[in-house]
Amino acid sequence: MTENNGIIIALAIACGALLSAYRAKKFNHDPEIIYYLFLPLTIWGLIGARLWHILTPPLSSVQLGLTTQHYFSHPIDALVLWIGGFGLPGAILGGTFALYIFCRKYEQPFWQLADILAPGLSLAQIIGRLTNYLNQELYGLPTNLPWAIFIEPPSRLSGYEAIEFYHPLFAYEMIFNLINFFLLLWIGKKFSSKLNAGDLFLFYLSFYSLTRFLLEFLRLDIALVNGININQIFFALLFFLAGGFLLWRQRLVQNL
Repeated sequence: MTENNGIIIALAIACGALLSAYRAKKFNHDPEIIYYLFLPLTIWGLIGARLWHILTPPLSSVQLGLTTQHYFSHPIDALVLWIGGFGLPGAILGGTFALYIFCRKYEQPFWQLADILAPGLSLAQIIGRLTNYLNQELYGLPTNLPWAIFIEPPSRLSGYEAIEFYHPLFAYEMIFNLINFFLLLWIGKKFSSKLNAGDLFLFYLSFYSLTRFLLEFLRLDIALVNGININQIFFALLFFLAGGFLLWRQRLVQNL
């Protein structure tokens, strides 16, 4: 992890925390809770993201020899965060686990806090994706479109050494995250009387999962498990689980 990457990630976390604290105060929660919560969220999010990368390394890591077997035989490399990378599915799982444990321990409402955090998480993702630009990673298939991004030869995957321009997949995700961010704020304000606690969080998961599922069709640096794009499968399942639960809860309320 370079110094610039660290600054961007710290800025992303800080902006997400500040927005969440503001929302907590707005919804009559103590904003101090958010500041206490963001440390375990960050730690467990990083742990989950690192474990996901170790267990499902993308092609770029595999080509460098950073396979799951490598990490198991060189456990120190698993702890050295600048070797290899992170996987966002693991960050989602780790962060959600941390939130659940925090709420159980301190008797806080899980779904209400998840709603408060959702826009801040989306904002943090928008800012955090800037690291992909600096690292020349998370690009898509080759393209000649006007907004194609130039990828330096050392960052190109094997078999694509002669191709210079690619889809800026990280930028596409930033745009969809920005849409998700504003939708969360708008829905939370416009339909506040019709929402159950947790609906905003479920919407965040549904929208982001659909975004990632679709963008995986353009991604070159995929993570394969038995020949299957595991990230795409994960986000497809998460979309149906979160979206289905959200629709079921809304229908249940309407029928009461």
